[in-house]
Amino acid sequence: MSSSSSPKGRPRDPRSHAAIIGATGALVVEVGYAATSIGAVAARAGVGKDSIYRRWSGKAELVFEAVFTTTDDAPIPNTGTLTGDLTELLESLIDEFRTPAGSAALPGLLADFAADPVLRTRIRTDFLAPSKDRLAVVFDRAAQRGEIATDKPVDLVLDTLAGAVFFHVALVGESPTPRLAGQLAAMISRGIEIR
Repeated sequence: MSSSSSPKGRPRDPRSHAAIIGATGALVVEVGYAATSIGAVAARAGVGKDSIYRRWSGKAELVFEAVFTTTDDAPIPNTGTLTGDLTELLESLIDEFRTPAGSAALPGLLADFAADPVLRTRIRTDFLAPSKDRLAVVFDRAAQRGEIATDKPVDLVLDTLAGAVFFHVALVGESPTPRLAGQLAAMISRGIEIR
């Protein structure tokens, strides 16, 4: 996960980073996205505001990383099938959207993304890159097994998967059934499999 380029000088303290991420998630749940501020996060985490601004450009980036990148370092699924791997990835994505922090953060984040094209681009290029990389590994394995061709549009599939989960869970507010991830994975797999 990369949030911004590391400045030269003293290395970042992983404890401070964890404290900032934890404080952000907790505040979003407690007071909502709109009332969460960099100052409040800094006070809760026991750091200065400058420590936060050295890592993130503002609240939207910080909240996005704290709430929606929790699975970036998880092992990449390797079930032996594309459908199985996509099911596991989708289960993690559904879980992220359903958390109290995810539910509280999403409306405000969407408004900020819509209002700021630079932020939108930065989130896509810097913060969504790990998800794209994970999906590329899943696709590479599926291609090696002969399930799909090697030229599948990773970005488009990622958008399709995330969009379906977002629409179902966040926008429409449906409580996902235990089968949702598997159903979506099967539809995507069938749509891109070799015939």
